[in-house]
Formats: sequence, C-alpha cells, structure tokens
Amino acid sequence: MATLKTVKLRIGVHHKLRFEGDIEDLKAFSFVHAADLHLGYAQYGLEVRRQDFDNAFMEIVDRTLELKPDFMIIAGDLFHQARPSNVTLENTIKSFKRLRDAGISVLTVDGSHDLAPNSITSTILYPLDSAGLIYHLPRHEGACWHKSGTCYVYGIPNFRSRRKTEECLPEFLQQNPPNPTAEVGNICVFHGAVDLPTVKPPYIEAELPPNLVPDGFGYYAAGHVHQRFLGKFKSGYLAYSGSTETVSYDEATYRKSFYHVQVDEKGEFHPQVVELSSPRRFVVLEQEFVGVNAHKITEAAVAQVREADEEGAIIIPVLKGTLPAEASRTEIDVAYIRSAAQKALLVHPIVLLRESAVSDEVVRSIFESEFKDLKTKAFEYFLEIFNERYSREEAEKVARSALALIEPLTRKDEEKVKQTLEELLK
Repeated sequence: MATLKTVKLRIGVHHKLRFEGDIEDLKAFSFVHAADLHLGYAQYGLEVRRQDFDNAFMEIVDRTLELKPDFMIIAGDLFHQARPSNVTLENTIKSFKRLRDAGISVLTVDGSHDLAPNSITSTILYPLDSAGLIYHLPRHEGACWHKSGTCYVYGIPNFRSRRKTEECLPEFLQQNPPNPTAEVGNICVFHGAVDLPTVKPPYIEAELPPNLVPDGFGYYAAGHVHQRFLGKFKSGYLAYSGSTETVSYDEATYRKSFYHVQVDEKGEFHPQVVELSSPRRFVVLEQEFVGVNAHKITEAAVAQVREADEEGAIIIPVLKGTLPAEASRTEIDVAYIRSAAQKALLVHPIVLLRESAVSDEVVRSIFESEFKDLKTKAFEYFLEIFNERYSREEAEKVARSALALIEPLTRKDEEKVKQTLEELLK
C-alpha cells in the first residue's frame, strides 16, 4: 500500500477544543471521519474512473486498519447513486467486511446522492445496515450510537434542499432529541453545507442554517462540501473531510484525505488529516482568448496538451474568452485536441468560449424592414397554439411574451430574456 501523509491541524494558536462543561475522565478513543466517496461514479463514462473511486475507499480502509480506531464515520455520499451497480456494491461489501472483522464499526448518514429515492424503494444503505455492515444512524432509535463512558454519536439525515431542511429537520430533532452529555465525547454527523461565510462554497446551496444544527457537541463530522475544512463551531469543531476523489474538474486542486480524530481522557478532540495517495491526477489547463479564430485556438490548445502530457493523468483544457464575429464554438476541433496526448488517460476539453452577439443593425434589419410581417405572422401562429390551452386573454398574453423573446434571444440579451419571463410569470 502506498504511504499516506499524516498532517497535524491547528486553528490559530490552538489545535484542540474541549466540550463545554465539567468532564470527568473518560476512556480515550479515536475514530476516522470520511465523506463524499461517491463510489460507483464512472466519470466520463470510463470504467477505470469507477475503479478509481473504489481504490480511494480501499486505501482509506487499509489505513484505517493500520490506525485501529474504535469506529469509522462516513458523513454521506458513500455512493454516487442510491442504486449502485453490482460490481460497486460487491467491492464496497468486501471493504466493510474487512472493517467489521477487525471490530471497527462504520456509522453512516445519507447524503444527497445516496439518499433514498422514495419511501418504498428506500436506499441501499438500509440493507447494508440490516446486514450489520454499517450502522445507519438516522434509521435507529434516537438516531444515535454510543459506547458507555466513551462517546455518543448522533446522526441527522439529508433533506437535499434548504427549504426541505427547514421544513423537516425541526420535526426530526423533536422525534429524535439529541442528548449530548458532559460524561462522554459527543459527535454530531450530517451531510450538508452549514450557512457560514467560512464554509459556504459558491457552487452549492447552504442547506443548513446554523441555528438548526444541535448544540452541545465537541465534533461535527460533516459531508457534502468537497474541499477540506476545519473550524470552530458552537462548542466544538466543524469538520469537512472533503471528497476522496475528484468529482468535478474544478476540484482538481483539492487535496484528497480523511480525518483521524483522537479524543483524550478530558474529552478534547485532536483531529489529524490523513492525505490519500491513490486519487488520479488531474491537470487543468485554462486559456483565455479574445478575437482569436477557431483554428488558432485549436492549435494553441493542442500545443498546451502536448506539453502537459503525463502518464495516466486526466487533462482538462478549459477554453474561455470571446470568439470573433460570425465564428462558432462548433468550429473548435475538439477531436484533434483530445488526440493530442499520448500518455494521459483522457483529454476532456471544456469549451466555454462566447460567440459574438448579432449586431443591433442586423437585428433592426430583420424586425423593422423586409421582415416586418414576420412579427404579425409569428403572433398569429403563437396565438393559435396557446388558444388550445388558455383563455383568449391569457393566450394573447403568452403569445406576446413569446414574440418579445425573439429579439433578445437573437442578440443573446440574457437580462432582457429574464425580464420578459419574469413579467410573464407575474
């Protein structure tokens, strides 16, 4: 097994927090905290990528068996889908069996990906729980797991959106009241972004208002945020262990890891980062172009890919900027760019180039001169369609809005399109 790097964490000048209250000496223990494994994700349609996610989990299991913690926490998104493939499920069961045979319990909560699709079919986490391979916290009485005189672990299910969380979480907390006590180490497990300036990623909704997260825990083991984070929160730590493989190319720079947390006799939590060595290397190449034709952009991207070619890597050329007038994104020779590397596993171009908008003069010539009758005919056509679904008054309103969208859509005037749609919905 490849050697993993263990990193000690510090927050400011302090690197440990203590549960508020007088704690009698308890039995020291340790646990592993991982999240966002996304097992079964065949990224880019590649079987080898599905295996990469499995490899990361196997590395975590290997290292966990070396560390010999009392238990493991997986804070959601164990699987990429609620119904993983047979091969993914078989590999996962083998890994869980290794942990069970070593006496290491695995405590889980559901994430936004492996959440039960409905109450009838539920999620694969339930049968894994029934088989004794995991202990799915929200499914059990009190949504908790504990060891006498050692620790109390409480788990919150995922509700996917902020609206649903604000609607359902208070009821869940009422039905399963959290019960942290000063006599043990208290851990709260959930999958969701807490709405804090230091945590909230720009690309996902912060589903969890801080006031809905229960108080009194020394360690909040969280998932969903793919970038590793550790900070002070309420009476303890808020910790996101991050994803264990690269789920999206914009996460390529995130170090993949999990936490090994030791808790001493005074109830003080000492988190350490264990970095993974198995995740596949991503090379992201961003280039900005302005007024450069498609042929030159293609050649520049090919040259950059050839220079960055690396054994087994995934190379992502990201092409940004604005094309010259009348040029189209379809003129970029994506196939040529993909073939530029000889050693990389995959070259996956991302074309974000903007096409120049049609000039006002051209738009005016269409709508104010020889094509003036087009508006009238289009309105009559729209009206005929919408008359079948709406009253005459409503049909005329929708037809006018459809007509009003033609010009801003032609000019790619997103603000005007948005304004027209908002007026229609009023």
